[in-house]
Amino acid sequence: MTLKVNPMLFNRREAILQTISMGAFALPAISATAEASSSGRLVLVFLRGAYDGLSMLVPHGDVRYSQIRPNIGIPKPDGSLKTALALDATFGLHPACAALLPLWQQGVLAAIPCAGSPDSSRSHFDAQYHWETGKPGSSSPSAGWLNVLSGMIGNGVGLHALGVGESSPRILSGPRPVQLVGNGMSATRPGTLAESKTRDAMLQLYAGHEKMASAMLEGANNRMSTATMLRAPSMTSSNEQQAANNGAGSPQGLALDAKHLGTLMHQNRQLQLGFLSSGGWDTHINQGNVTGLLANNLTNLSNTLIQLRAAFNEPNDLVMVASEFGRTCAENGTRGTDHGHGNVMWLLGNRVEGGKCHGRWDGLAQNQLNEGRDLPVHHDFRGVFAQALVASLGLSKASVGEVFPGYRWDHSLDGIFKG
Repeated sequence: MTLKVNPMLFNRREAILQTISMGAFALPAISATAEASSSGRLVLVFLRGAYDGLSMLVPHGDVRYSQIRPNIGIPKPDGSLKTALALDATFGLHPACAALLPLWQQGVLAAIPCAGSPDSSRSHFDAQYHWETGKPGSSSPSAGWLNVLSGMIGNGVGLHALGVGESSPRILSGPRPVQLVGNGMSATRPGTLAESKTRDAMLQLYAGHEKMASAMLEGANNRMSTATMLRAPSMTSSNEQQAANNGAGSPQGLALDAKHLGTLMHQNRQLQLGFLSSGGWDTHINQGNVTGLLANNLTNLSNTLIQLRAAFNEPNDLVMVASEFGRTCAENGTRGTDHGHGNVMWLLGNRVEGGKCHGRWDGLAQNQLNEGRDLPVHHDFRGVFAQALVASLGLSKASVGEVFPGYRWDHSLDGIFKG
């Protein structure tokens, strides 16, 4: 949850207990009896470090692609898994994403090739802040836009947003309560307060502070309850162990985080907003092509999306994939790519007008690129999310303006969702 320490609390012990009561060390109770919402659920997968969209969605039909990527480019489709998997005459999938091809063919997966922030920053820190607050170019203190959105669901009452894997993502920070769950196998651990001697010691420490002690116990019990549910037999496998061993926030652990997110949002249907993220996408050196570092990451991302599709497949459910900016169109001298501008966003769900790329694409000719080197941003990321909030959650266009102040509706994207 978002942590707000009262400046009047100078007593260290009281500050610690306020932290516990806000849920930073514990998880809110799971409501197994929560009534299912008639609107959908929205899950955002954020790839920190700026993933290379031109390797995942390969513009094989553009003659310049192979010219500017002689070493890291993905070969033209030839029907094998050593080349791009043809989607149409212009684009193909990286072969590491073969598991996603059926979703494209089923019409539930779509791409927007030139989306991103209108701000020109190439700083990971600044760009991620802009994406997560929904305010490109602004560094002023702001709540995360998913936190703002959570306050608009259920008349602003109750818990509606869940983040798995990252301890305190900016996108979920703000005045509204959110549920945060540790990454990988740490989510299945009950915490130090599960040990009776530790609990007794903490209770003695807070003797005379009944309200704080009660909050501590409630938080500890909730965390143990969640850990118990995630350790159920249906949630354990060798794949999960392997994913957890690959480290916090890695693409390898993302599928396990997705499984936890799906389980928790299924158990509590009031949770309509989910957030996942991973690092490891900043591929300046030895990016690879059909195989290599990026290919491994894309395999893990594909497995994550398959996992999310299995968990979120109701009529208005939607999964989105984004990154803070793209990478240079041409490879650099170390067979990698550098910080760019526009990038590919992905949409997955039954309401998606899938099996196609949406929005403007002008090719890779140098005079069509941002600063002659990057994909341009033809579509503001807020415009893409705005379409999603209307289609999946049923928000009005006017209310979307409360989430993204000053955004402009992008009518060129009006066809990305089925009516």
